[in-house]
Parts: sequence; structure tokens; C-alpha cells
Amino acid sequence: MKIKASRVWSFIIVTLIYAFCTLVGVGQYGYLPYSTPVNLLIADTVATVACFVFSIAFKNSSVYDPYWSVAPIVMVIGFGISEGLSPLGIIVLIAVCFWGVRLTANWAYSFHGLEHQDWRYTMLKEKTGRLYPIINFVGIHYVPTLVVYGCMLPVVYIIENKPELNALSIIFAAVSVLSACMQGIADIQMHRYRKNRTTPFIRTGLWRHSRHPNYLGEILMWWGMGLCAVFAMPEHWYLIFGAVANTALFLFVSIPMADGRQEKKEGFTEYKKETRALLPVKKFR
Repeated sequence: MKIKASRVWSFIIVTLIYAFCTLVGVGQYGYLPYSTPVNLLIADTVATVACFVFSIAFKNSSVYDPYWSVAPIVMVIGFGISEGLSPLGIIVLIAVCFWGVRLTANWAYSFHGLEHQDWRYTMLKEKTGRLYPIINFVGIHYVPTLVVYGCMLPVVYIIENKPELNALSIIFAAVSVLSACMQGIADIQMHRYRKNRTTPFIRTGLWRHSRHPNYLGEILMWWGMGLCAVFAMPEHWYLIFGAVANTALFLFVSIPMADGRQEKKEGFTEYKKETRALLPVKKFR
């Protein structure tokens, strides 16, 4: 309990966990004889199971939280090293690493130690009771892994197939980088608001007209990568499905859960009427 209460020791433990999960996933990938998408899915699943085991051991599902941003960095660097990089491959590698490092840094800034668990997981545990172990693995761990996998396939295909540069692919790669920047600005604005909270809802910066501009940045990040791949390799049009799944996750799970928590605050109904869910554009009634 003392170790879990220590932020420093918790950082060390989580770092070791992810080093182990990386070794397990990469090692598994190297021995698989199937196609790249299948091999990657299996290796990603094995790494997720390893992370889940540690979540159970520490009785904290938030052990999984950095997986969302760490796994893509491992994938893109791993494939970059093994396959080599074309000009477009370099661009998407930079985009994903910029997004992943920034998001991981934001997690690290908000990480208080292994005693603290995301409120959503605690809520799910209270609501599901005996079914929580299943919800924990499927809903908290594996479904997000599948979404990340789908989002990363376009990047993997670009690195592996080395398509030629074209204007639209460059434009959508730029959209991804700008979306990551927007997400970072939104996170910084939220951190500042929480330090000096004077109103029940943040109504400044990107949050002035949007309830979830950080989610918008995450959604656009993967639409950028998906469309970058589709315009570079039109025959692989199905690669856009990762961005679709990611958007659905935010629209039908993340946003309703966040709004459900906020609606307990006085004035939320009026706030919701005045503020869009995603677009930071004034809402006219």
C-alpha cells in the first residue's frame, strides 16, 4: 500500500509493466507466421492480456490507461525499424509519435499513483458487481485495444507498402498533427482551470463553446491518419474503419459517460443547451 501511495514508485512500476508488455507483444509478433494485420492483432491482444493481469494484481484498471498512447508509439517505431521508411512513412511516424508522446505526457502529469483509479472504472465496478471482471477485460481493456489497433492499421500499411507522396495524404497527415496540437491546448486549458476553479464548468479557450474539445482532437487525429492512408492507397479504402470505430467510441461511450457525471452539477442543463458536444463553435438557439 505504501508503494501504491507513492507517485514515484507507481511511475517506476507502471514503466516496468509497459516494458514487460512491450517485450511480450514484440516477442510474440516475431514468432507469428500469418499476415501483418493478423500478427499485429494477436501480438496486441497478448500485450493487452499481460497488462490486464497487472491491473488485476494491483487492483487498479488504470494500469491500462497509458496503453492508448504507448502502444501506437511502439507499433510505429517497431514497423519503421523492421520495414524501413518511405517519405510518407516518415511523416506518419512523426505524426503518431508527436501525438503519442504528448498524450502520454498528459497522462503522466495527471497520474497520482496506483492508489487512484479512473472514476469511470470505479463506477462500472459499482454498477456491474459480479460481472465486473468481464466488463473490466472486455470493456476497459480489450475494446479500446481493438480501436487502437484499427486506428493504427492505416499507419502500418503506409510504412509497410511505402506508397508515393501525394497532396491529399500530406494534407491529412497535417490534420493529424494539428489535431494533436488542439488536443494538447485543450488539456492544458483544463489543467489550468482545475487549479483555479471558480465556475462549475470551464468556459474559456477551446472549451468556451465545446464540452469536449480534447475528444474532438482525438477523433480528428485518427481521421487524419485514416484518410492519409486511403488517399495514398485507394484500394485499401477499408482502413478508414478504425477512425469510424474511434468516433463511435467517443460519441456513444466517452461523451455520454462524461456528460452523465457533469449533469449532477447545478446548471448543467443550461450549459448543455449553450455548448456543443465537440465543435468549438458558438451554438445558436
